[in-house]
Amino acid sequence: MVEIRDLHVRFHDASREAVAGIDLTIHDGEIVGLVGESGSGKTVTAMTLSGLIERKKVSLSGEVLVGGRDILRLPRTELRTIQGREIGVVFQEPMSAMDPLMRIGAQVEEALAVHTQLTKEQRRARALEVLRDVDLPAPEEIYRKYPHECSGGQLQRVMIAAAIVTDPHLLLLDEPTTALDVTVQAQILALLRRLNQERGISMLLISHNLQVVRRICSRVAVMQRGKIVEKGEMERVFTAPQHPYTAKLINAIPHRAQR
Repeated sequence: MVEIRDLHVRFHDASREAVAGIDLTIHDGEIVGLVGESGSGKTVTAMTLSGLIERKKVSLSGEVLVGGRDILRLPRTELRTIQGREIGVVFQEPMSAMDPLMRIGAQVEEALAVHTQLTKEQRRARALEVLRDVDLPAPEEIYRKYPHECSGGQLQRVMIAAAIVTDPHLLLLDEPTTALDVTVQAQILALLRRLNQERGISMLLISHNLQVVRRICSRVAVMQRGKIVEKGEMERVFTAPQHPYTAKLINAIPHRAQR
């Protein structure tokens, strides 16, 4: 289980807190949505939860408990044993997040090289296995390619494969479908739902789009200016929002024109 308790994050050069005292729980095997417009604090929350926030640039307080350990107070050496092993991260723009000079296979295997004692042959076999698991056709071909030789949808699946290769307990997904067309977006969401059901991976899905979150999340938290202004069961929040900002996000969802 993941517990965020009274988390405050302020960048040293900022006039206000990026995250202003939030509380959030992610139960084992649960998919929770975190929604809000750009600048609401949701990505900073995920970066803090993953341990990727640059501590020298921020003031932090509160607790971020992953399996009972407080991420905020772990020494860097211990934190590195968790990153990529117990916590996987999928970023919004796979092309910019991936190394253009490394083949796909080497990038998928990277966490295995850091966190396991597997041989080169075993790492390759595991990488091919997860490339198949994320529904990539011809995984042997993809394994040998460079990022620029893959489509956006393929690269997002590669990012997911790299994030789950060590069987993490938690997957952080920062706008994983924003850059994709509607058809590929639906396929990626279906893939995430399947991985959650088959592997029991807990997930935090970050998005500005409540409609995307509604498709796979059981609960949702709505952020505005660093605070969680509403949270609860997905359908309750979507159909009967209690906060004006939540209602505004729902009203911003485009609807098909009536014929």
